[in-house]
Amino acid sequence: MDFGYLLGQAKIESSLNPTAKAATSSAKGLYQFIDQSWLAVMDQHGAQHGLGWAADAIQRGANGRYYVSDPQVRQQILDLRNHPETASVMAAEHAADNKAYLEGRLGREAEPVDLYLAHFLGVGGASKFLSSHAANPNGNAAAMFPSAAAANRSIFYDRSGNARSFADIRQKFAARLESGVASAMAGGIGAGSGWSAAGDDAVQGRTVQPADYVRVETERLQQSAKTLSEDELLRPQPATARLAYLMLATFGR
Repeated sequence: MDFGYLLGQAKIESSLNPTAKAATSSAKGLYQFIDQSWLAVMDQHGAQHGLGWAADAIQRGANGRYYVSDPQVRQQILDLRNHPETASVMAAEHAADNKAYLEGRLGREAEPVDLYLAHFLGVGGASKFLSSHAANPNGNAAAMFPSAAAANRSIFYDRSGNARSFADIRQKFAARLESGVASAMAGGIGAGSGWSAAGDDAVQGRTVQPADYVRVETERLQQSAKTLSEDELLRPQPATARLAYLMLATFGR
């Protein structure tokens, strides 16, 4: 998944604060996952990232909602949203799932702005929005999404109260995403400094730095090395490749 997209999304959603919490919903963490979205992505992808205990504890009811029988385990799983590496990995998996879904429906490559629309409207809503955008870009988006429009008037209507078109809204989201990436990059990622942009409202000490990811992965590798045989240590390990990627991200490569 494109690093720039994930960086921009995190900047927009949480100002790169790994413990950010929404005031009006259950959303938490770098990527502001609500409880149900987090349980869903953990259920689908947790095991492949060493979180099998979490995935095994999550069940889906007849009503389609995800739940965990043990309240303490449920809270432990939800608290992982505040762990920057776990949140980033799950955000990447979630975006990849949305990308595959959209491309299957739209018959074209999904762009970063399309993925951000999927984050905002849900992947089904984004598919409907983008299909309508392709058929009639000047169409009234609020008429198709009345509930979303009522809750997000500044997105669906201009200052004069006129409904925005599908094209207007998609462009608005694209500009917002690009601004998020630019703001984060201006904070000095290329120089290996923190991800906070100058003048950002987030507290510097609470924002995520790429070096934090490297530190976490290094510690994980050191722990894993204690349980590997000599032959296994000589073979390339997936975690080693991930660490190399994170190190490159630290230096903006």
